Amino acid sequence: MTTTAVKVLLVGTQIRNLELLAEFIEKLGYCSISAQGLGQLDTLLASEDVIDLALIDVTGFDETIWQRCKYFQEKGTRLLIISPQNSLALQNQSVALGVSSVLVKPLVMVELKGLIRALLI
Repeated sequence: MTTTAVKVLLVGTQIRNLELLAEFIEKLGYCSISAQGLGQLDTLLASEDVIDLALIDVTGFDETIWQRCKYFQEKGTRLLIISPQNSLALQNQSVALGVSSVLVKPLVMVELKGLIRALLI
């Protein structure tokens, strides 16, 4: 699989954060698709497009974001969560949904790059 064929879905509520993540993902050679909010995410999920990796910033979302994470788990899509704080409850919820890793803000881009590459091998 070539890197340009790999699709990374970026989900969040902050448009600027999504833009920065998209730039980062594209510099790594992957295709990024962004969804700002649950409405856009639900539209993308309904399209049945194959997503290789979902990167979800849970900041600003309510508990319903976990239903979407369950969808990714059922599809076998690799999933990374970005959180504004380290939380045992978030860690437990993430583990239950098969999340590959939880990253706490501020992001360490070298760490994010390594995780993404490791998950997309």
